[in-house]
Amino acid sequence: MPFYSWGPGGGAIVPISGAPVAGTDAVQTLTIGGTPTGGTFTLTVAGRSTVPITWSNVNATLLAAINAAITTILGASQVVASAGTLTAGIGTILLTHSGSNVAKSTNALVGVGTNSLTGTAPTLAIATTTPGVDATLRGAPRGTVAIDTATGTQYRQTSANPNAPTWT
Repeated sequence: MPFYSWGPGGGAIVPISGAPVAGTDAVQTLTIGGTPTGGTFTLTVAGRSTVPITWSNVNATLLAAINAAITTILGASQVVASAGTLTAGIGTILLTHSGSNVAKSTNALVGVGTNSLTGTAPTLAIATTTPGVDATLRGAPRGTVAIDTATGTQYRQTSANPNAPTWT
């Protein structure tokens, strides 16, 4: 597919093969296992280590610490940590890729760094729960028209966020 440059007013007409897809946000799951009672851990984010994250049995405190550590590397709201099955700081934490990573294939952006948790056999693991899928013509401004070359169907990008285009 040829590269198209988006002008300030949008309005480009772009041939595509097949109907456009909205894309899927990647989700990774951080699992804290065993019975931690304290300590710290780090994550790797885009190849860089976070500051040590203090484990807490208060879910909101733990999630805030993880979000702050990731924000230091990526900026605000690029990957958002939320409770999955988290109970008293043990269980799963969902790491949803958003911001400039929305509707993009960023499957392995976060990894486990160091585990300095204390307690009975505390473990950390990260797995990709939902692979990210790039949106068709990600970056296309509102008003861009995509034409399916097989069927002649026209689609217009109606989202204000070019990173998460909506094709109608």
